[in-house]
Amino acid sequence: MKILCIADHVDPIVYSNAIKERFKCVSLVLSAGDLPMDYLGFVVSSLNKPLYFVFGNHNLKYLGVFNKRFDKGLLTNSLRNTTFGSIYVGFNMKYDKKNDLIIMGLGGCKKYNKAENQHTELQMYLSMIRMIPRLVFNKIFRGRYLDILLTHAAPRGIHDKEDPCHVGFKSFLWFMRKFKPKYLLHGHIHLYNKNEKKITDYHNTRVINVYDHYVLDFNREDSFGQ
Repeated sequence: MKILCIADHVDPIVYSNAIKERFKCVSLVLSAGDLPMDYLGFVVSSLNKPLYFVFGNHNLKYLGVFNKRFDKGLLTNSLRNTTFGSIYVGFNMKYDKKNDLIIMGLGGCKKYNKAENQHTELQMYLSMIRMIPRLVFNKIFRGRYLDILLTHAAPRGIHDKEDPCHVGFKSFLWFMRKFKPKYLLHGHIHLYNKNEKKITDYHNTRVINVYDHYVLDFNREDSFGQ
């Protein structure tokens, strides 16, 4: 199964009349944040495949549509009913029955100012703790906790940076050790140098920076780790 992953940049390779032909092999799309919602809508309408996404720390105009905690009463009724054909998995979990895929999302980045969708280490850790009952349900009835952890920020020490805006979450490391997702897919870290590392194996999880776009060839039988 092939999955188109996008993040952080409106890629002309994706945002093109050739998208149907270029990505006709993909079964679904994952967005790791910081993308305009109309871009996600274009991808969904062009490929006619399910698209699961999290918000990052930019392009948050529609955050209140999908996360009522950020709805400050400024949204019109028409906006509240707008989904752009996309499925929000921020701090939530979805089971894609057709592709037998369990996807969990954790959006936003490490808190560095007072803007929206930024989280302290403790806040992110508590958000993951709240997901444990559903993770256990998956393990009992589907044989695994989850397949893909979709985040915006990177794990601490893996692909992240030292500046306050781009430092990763230590709690992601704990989560990967404990719940063993096959993949952790993140954005947030822009790759301007093709030689920068974008794939790292951590225990049983392959961590991939999907900045711009990345086509993931998902195979549940693959084994990673150290």
